[in-house]
Amino acid sequence: MNGKVGNQVNNMADIGLVGLAVMGENLVLNMESRGFTVAVFNRTVEKVDSFVAGRAKGKKIIGTHSIPELVESLKTPRKVMLMVKAGKPVDEFIEQIIPHLDKGDIIIDGGNSHFPDTIRRTKYLESKGLLFIGTGVSGGEEGALHGPSIMPGGSLPAWQHVKPIFQSIAAKVEDGTPCCDWVGGNGAGHFVKMVHNGIEYGDMQLICEAYQIMKELLGMSAAEMHDVFEKWNKGPLGSYLIEITRDILAFKDADGQPLVDKILDTAGQKGTGKWTSVEALDLGIPLTLISEAVYARCLSAMKSERVEASNVLTGPKPKFTEDKQAFLNDLEKALYASKLVSYTQGYVMLRSAAEEFKWNLNYGGIALLWRGGCIIRSVFLGKIKEAFDRNPNLSNLLLDPFFKDIIENSQDAWRRVLSTSILNGIWTPAMATALNYFDGFRNSRLPANLLQAQRDYFGAHMYERTDKPRGEFFHTNWTGHGGTTASSAYVA
Repeated sequence: MNGKVGNQVNNMADIGLVGLAVMGENLVLNMESRGFTVAVFNRTVEKVDSFVAGRAKGKKIIGTHSIPELVESLKTPRKVMLMVKAGKPVDEFIEQIIPHLDKGDIIIDGGNSHFPDTIRRTKYLESKGLLFIGTGVSGGEEGALHGPSIMPGGSLPAWQHVKPIFQSIAAKVEDGTPCCDWVGGNGAGHFVKMVHNGIEYGDMQLICEAYQIMKELLGMSAAEMHDVFEKWNKGPLGSYLIEITRDILAFKDADGQPLVDKILDTAGQKGTGKWTSVEALDLGIPLTLISEAVYARCLSAMKSERVEASNVLTGPKPKFTEDKQAFLNDLEKALYASKLVSYTQGYVMLRSAAEEFKWNLNYGGIALLWRGGCIIRSVFLGKIKEAFDRNPNLSNLLLDPFFKDIIENSQDAWRRVLSTSILNGIWTPAMATALNYFDGFRNSRLPANLLQAQRDYFGAHMYERTDKPRGEFFHTNWTGHGGTTASSAYVA
């Protein structure tokens, strides 16, 4: 252990950061601008020297060329933040750092780590007398520099030591409240960030479908769509993603043509949306909208196959003869209603995870973390906070009076948009599944009774009866020549 450094040295750093890619550099500059001294290290040490001589020149930033040197430059309890690629690199750096730390020192993982890894790392480091924080950081490079949304979880005793730094650098909303607070134990912070990213996938896909409807069905130009998104951004749809869509549609290439029209229609992904969908399946949560958004990216990546199919397969040719402005008003309502479904499903997943992993999540507080700095920030997040203030045990946002009224007042427009789009062959997977979720959730009887009969017929999986108490299972000899032995009961 290295115990030779103390707080009495004036020029020691408040925190150390490993990983000087764009997010790491910008977080360091953000911390320094709020009055903190930051020590930095990068695996490629030339990056340290160029950063200190460049963007960090003249600032309270200490460049180091090794992990021991980084640790020795820190005040106690030492706080080392990792901004490196998720997965193996995080574990490798943790192992390099551990031998140089003392009991009570803190390692922070600020990357996009999968929450089970954070659960494992928290337990591992606590077993060594150290503290660990896994924190989601959202807002991209601009957010990292000027104020991101920060979602920390892990070892609770570490929070008091990092809270002043994190809340200083986080985005602030109108009343000065920082978009950063403690989320919960072990992997809670990274889980909340994962759900945030899943909602981000859903939001982006919904906006893209609205764009596709305007372009393919209404025949609108990029400039005309820019005007629509500018109007929407001033209303209930106001959000970061609507805002940047407005700006993208106005951006012109060197030849004066809209740049968006020249971008290849194949979408990439880093995997966090997929994590959200897979975890939802494990928890038994119908995260249909976010999953469709993930699948939409997968389908977009099949560019050559789609081009080939377009030469073989046919569908209706879009033809719109109705009132365009009335339809755009409907589209605004359909997009808003679909967006609410995305957040609803995300919050159902948070509640299920809290039960599964024994986290005490503050659902209204999480909405406040997302009000500023992050990618999904939008004007109605405060309404989610109000919903949980009214009913802390709210099981589904659609049951809150505010959200119930919006959905019910929007559904006629929602149905008109989707039926018109489907009849004209316009691709709307996320918007359609949002409406299907609403229709399924509001229906007291679904056809799963037939499904259970089928399962019992071919697999003797048993079923419950409407005229018997829940939890009592039955098997029927459907063919008259089967046996009476039943399989195990189903998992609902």
